Amino acid sequence: MNKKVYIRTFGCQMNLADTEIISSLLQDEGYVMTDSEESADLVILNTCAVRENAVEKIMNMLDNLKGKRRLRPNLLVGIIGCVPQYYREKMFSMTDGIDFLAGPDTYRQLPFLIENAEQGIRGANLAFVPEETYAGIEPVRTGSISTFVPIMRGCNNRCAFCVVPFTRGKERSRPMKSVIEEVGQLAEKGYREVTLLGQNVNSYFDDDARCGFAELLERASLAAEGVRIRFTTSHPKDISESLVRVIAAHDNICNTIHLPVQSGSTRVLKLMQRGHSREDYLEKTAMIRSIIPGVTISTDLIAGFCGETVEDHRETLSLMEEVRFDFSYMFCYSVRPGTYAAKHLPDDVAEEVKKQRLEEIIALQNRISGELHAAEIGSIHEVLAESESKRSREMLMGRTGTNRVVVFDRNGYSPGDLVDVRIQSATSATLLGNPE
Repeated sequence: MNKKVYIRTFGCQMNLADTEIISSLLQDEGYVMTDSEESADLVILNTCAVRENAVEKIMNMLDNLKGKRRLRPNLLVGIIGCVPQYYREKMFSMTDGIDFLAGPDTYRQLPFLIENAEQGIRGANLAFVPEETYAGIEPVRTGSISTFVPIMRGCNNRCAFCVVPFTRGKERSRPMKSVIEEVGQLAEKGYREVTLLGQNVNSYFDDDARCGFAELLERASLAAEGVRIRFTTSHPKDISESLVRVIAAHDNICNTIHLPVQSGSTRVLKLMQRGHSREDYLEKTAMIRSIIPGVTISTDLIAGFCGETVEDHRETLSLMEEVRFDFSYMFCYSVRPGTYAAKHLPDDVAEEVKKQRLEEIIALQNRISGELHAAEIGSIHEVLAESESKRSREMLMGRTGTNRVVVFDRNGYSPGDLVDVRIQSATSATLLGNPE
């Protein structure tokens, strides 16, 4: 009987895409994927190390699995992804409930690691494989409307707070030809939206084809003319006018850019080793808005980074007021061992101060988002319906081309349909409307 595998995915979109690749690799070896942890012979946790609380969640889940292993002694548990890459073999000493470890570059070795675990051999493969992009593997897609296409792996930036270079290694780009072929195939299969993924997509470059990200994005747009094309994430120091002009020139490239700033203070940005200043960021966002009318810009913000003063925090708030982000991912700073900040910068902002500043950032973002959404009342947007609304089966949830969430009356439409919706009301998180 084929053995059943349950994969729990934590963290970013890249991890979700990796889970689809892992599922493909394991199915080729005869494993059967299951959505039920209770029926699984093997549980794999695909992990993220970016935030401290993400690691705590994983350890809590391992504790929960210990009890299940007592009832099902043949149950195997593997930890893969960024957390074991970050902590390495130390993970085995953190709990006795782990049978194998694998890093983001070694998923092709999972069948071997699982086979050893079945024989009682705890194994780890945490090597960095600079040439690994998983090109040529057809992922097991979990959706039929929207999907991800990783175009590169790793990161060469050394932001002081970030563990990604330690967990995903150096940048390497997939061949342009394989990306465009995959996008074209997804269009033929009926997908309505494709998101190109990379830690910093602006750094994409195929040496053989002499192709950078602006050209790749344009080719992807032409390869799937009826499909919405999105991408994430961009770095402020690298985003180019040529890329922005490509977005403006093609109707199926969504008018939304995620552009993490982290802080509004040039002094703090220098401590963070971000490679750009407040003024640079404002110039880039002004350039984007001058070329793409109606574009939405989202960001990441960290409250209470090392050495952050009251004035630095006020500069973050004033930047938010000036740029008026559509939404933000907002966090308190947490020390990640091994990073530049952990080694060289004191974590000297008190936890209660971090939390207070984060609350102020969240409150301001909610106000700005609410104002931006309220301004859309009465307008008509083309919405890609993604699913039934959690509120009612008589309503659908979807997104505009600017990535705003819209809930609207079903009126005979189904997920996957493009629907013109007139906005009737709004909250800080959602637009509500009716089909035209």
